[in-house]
Amino acid sequence: MFSSAHLPDSHVDLLATARAKQYGTILADPPWQFQNRTGKVAPEHKRLNRYGTMTLDEICALPVCDIAADPSHLYLWVPNALLPEGLQVMNAWGFRYISNIVWHKVRKDGGSDGRGVGFYFRNVTELLLFGVRGKNARTLSPGRSQVNMIQTRKREHSRKPDEQYEVIEACSWGPRLEMFSRGARKGWDVWGNQADESYRPTWDTYSYNSAIAAE
Repeated sequence: MFSSAHLPDSHVDLLATARAKQYGTILADPPWQFQNRTGKVAPEHKRLNRYGTMTLDEICALPVCDIAADPSHLYLWVPNALLPEGLQVMNAWGFRYISNIVWHKVRKDGGSDGRGVGFYFRNVTELLLFGVRGKNARTLSPGRSQVNMIQTRKREHSRKPDEQYEVIEACSWGPRLEMFSRGARKGWDVWGNQADESYRPTWDTYSYNSAIAAE
């Protein structure tokens, strides 16, 4: 995902990636830091050490406002438990919340995948918040008939469904930037410390993963 060890460098690097470009669409999957880090589900927990995380202030401070066009769209992944923080980040980046897309994680047979985590309910969904900046920021015409749900099998920890790209590319204009990306994608600029390499998980993962899904 991303390391916040050199946060000032991340500001410079993000602006350098943009090269003064103003993006019509930004997709971001920040490495959120959970407040309850005693449980084994937190990505930065010492028993897992899956990837580095960033504090809420660090995420909010990223200079997204400087690279977002007017008008533009933001798609922001946020865990269910951090919905208020997601809305705070969206506001800090200069976008106003409009709606969301729900990712329903399903098993091979189509039923809900109950391996999700949660201290109160077993989570089988994640939210992709949708926000806009500026006037005349409606989605493109395919968005008027696009339902706000994606139903797919989950893969590695924190890996988001590839189906998101088809939805975003149909509903939102370019140029497009993916922040905290895992590998390159045609037609997108990418930013993050895994953006220029083929994604390979460095931890134990489910038997159904990206390599299997690509076969």
